[in-house]
Order: sequence, then C-alpha cells, then structure tokens
Amino acid sequence: MAVYKLFPTQDATLYSAYPTMNTGLDAILEVSNQLGENGTPDVARYLIQFDTNEIQDVFDNKIAGRSSSIYLKNFIAEAQGINQNTKLEVRAIAQEWNNGTGYTFDSPIGEDGVSWTYSLYSGSSTWSINGSNSGGTYTGSYSSSYASQGGGNWYTSSTYLATESFALRNVKDIEVNTTNIVNAWYSSSLPNYGFIVKLTGSLEFIANQFVQPIFKFYSVDTNTIYPPTLEFRWRDYSTVLTGSATGSIVSTSNIKMSLAENPGVFFPESINRFYVNVSPLYPARAYQTSSLYTNLNYLPTASYYAIKDLDTNEYVVNFDDNYTQISSDSTGNYFDVYMSGLEPERYYKILIKSTIQGSTIIYDDSYYFKVING
Repeated sequence: MAVYKLFPTQDATLYSAYPTMNTGLDAILEVSNQLGENGTPDVARYLIQFDTNEIQDVFDNKIAGRSSSIYLKNFIAEAQGINQNTKLEVRAIAQEWNNGTGYTFDSPIGEDGVSWTYSLYSGSSTWSINGSNSGGTYTGSYSSSYASQGGGNWYTSSTYLATESFALRNVKDIEVNTTNIVNAWYSSSLPNYGFIVKLTGSLEFIANQFVQPIFKFYSVDTNTIYPPTLEFRWRDYSTVLTGSATGSIVSTSNIKMSLAENPGVFFPESINRFYVNVSPLYPARAYQTSSLYTNLNYLPTASYYAIKDLDTNEYVVNFDDNYTQISSDSTGNYFDVYMSGLEPERYYKILIKSTIQGSTIIYDDSYYFKVING
C-alpha cells in the first residue's frame, strides 16, 4: 500500500519535578503543565525516536523517489484540562539520548536512562541547552524559578517545527506532518536523534490553576494496539484505464466483487498484491458465443481501499483520495499492502469504496486476513 508505518525504537517522558527519573519502559508518554506542591508548575515532555536504517529503507526501496508525506501519529490514552486552544510542538532533538529501563515512581527511581537533567543516564551527559552542531543551532527551555536545567533540546529553525492544536471537543490523537524533519534525517542534513513533543512555550511553567493541560499517549511499550507510528504516505496509483484497456468499466453499483490473492495469513515481512475482481450482477443482454461472466471488468478510477482492525472496528488505513486509490493493470484492479506496518497477531478487514454513476458506495464483503509473528 502507499501507507507504510514504522514503530519507535525508544521513547520516554521527562518530568521537571523528578529531574533524574527515567521512564523508558512506561506504557504512557505524557505532555503536561500541572500545579504541584506549593502551587509550583511541573512540566512533562516526551522524546521518541525511529530507526535511521528503517527510514532509509522506506525512502530507497518503497517510495523510490516519489513525493511523500510523513506523519508522526500518537494515540491518546487520557486528556484533561484542555479547556482552551492548546498547541503541541514537535521538534527535532539535537542530542543523543538513551531509553533506559525505568518506570514512573519506581522505588527507588530508575536512573539508567534519559531524564529531565541527563540525556544518557544519571550523572552523565547533561542536556546542552544552547549551542550548535552539524545540524545547526539548537536550544532548550526551562524555568529557572521552577525547574533545574534540562528538559531536552531541539533545533531552532522553523523548518524543523511541526505543530498541532487541540480544542475542547476535538480528537486528541496526534497526527502531525513531520515531512521536513524526516527528509532532513534521510539526507543527513540533521542527525536523527528523534522528536521531542512538548507544549508550546506559552503553556509551560504556568502557575495558574486554569492552565493545566494534560495529555497522556500510548508508548511503544503499551500492551494495546495503539503504539506510536511514523507513517509514510505516497501515491503509487497506476492505471491502464485510458481508453485502450482490454476490459470495460462497470457502470452499475449492482456488482459482484471478490478479492483474489488473499491466502488469509501473512507474516510481517510480506508485501501482498490484492486483486479486486468485479462483474455486474445483472449484465446487459448481448448476443455472443462466450459467457458474459468471462469478460474483464474494472472499477471506476474513483475507487479506494481501507483496512480496519476487526476487533475494534477502527480504521488502521483509512480511505484516502491520494494514498489508497486502487490501481489497475491488464489483468484487473489491484492494491499493495505492506504487512510490516500492521500489528501482528491481529485480524484485519478490507473495505472497498467506489463512486459509480454519481453514487459513492462502500463494499464490505468480509474480506479478512491476519498478520502473524514469524
């Protein structure tokens, strides 16, 4: 498919109230500004990193020179205090860091990985707040009144800044366009140390009981189906429907559809090409010596696929006019799915959407498959 997902290699939350605490194995990532003891504001930010070799492989062997958009996606577990427009920033980190093996409020606290004060482990490599390196100038921010120096750092260029705003009643999942940052990692314009996700500066270290936004997202260590992903999207549409095709385009929504090349079980390393076979349920009467049902038929070009998780009924890959358009070749309609972007040991369902004679119809004919651990 033209949607390919990578999963993080490491992630962790930094808490200003606990300067040396590592949270590398927590199931939750947090971004917040909360009033702590004595009414002082405590801030949380989180870090997340994806493997450079995997990013290069997608560019070199999947996208192969085509234009792409790349999104960081994090799924919300809990949100509180979002009573006004609240903006999150996603920036490129400027310093190496280490995941660690700690959990929030371990006793004693874990200190063998990244924390508010240290990038590698307690006592080693404090966060450098201002400076420059091969990627350009970088900075960090903290409150000298409320927190010790630290909290990560990031490149200052607006080119490497992505933002997303949340209001009271909208969805709180993160789906932010990070194309510029990931392209810079791929071209080696920036070293890949991952992303830092934080509240915009005007919402951090605010000692106000009415400004206490709290976002809690699932981490890569979650036991749910909602780990963070880096999602690559590109257009891989190809068609023979130019007037010289050997078949005909169906002109009625009363069609019979089947999905070919679906053994039902795939390993994560699989790349499968599904073929969509269609024919009219009630073909027009014609005088010919061969069966009408042997004719090659195509869906209209305005046809798309989507993938749902069978248990939760949520879209894993949603219909998209650019990225999930169904292609065609001399043998029929088809689309490709990279199984490595799907959670293993889950069942999935494929849906087809098509616009025929002005009507848009979604065909849900129980096309199931499962991805299993190899």
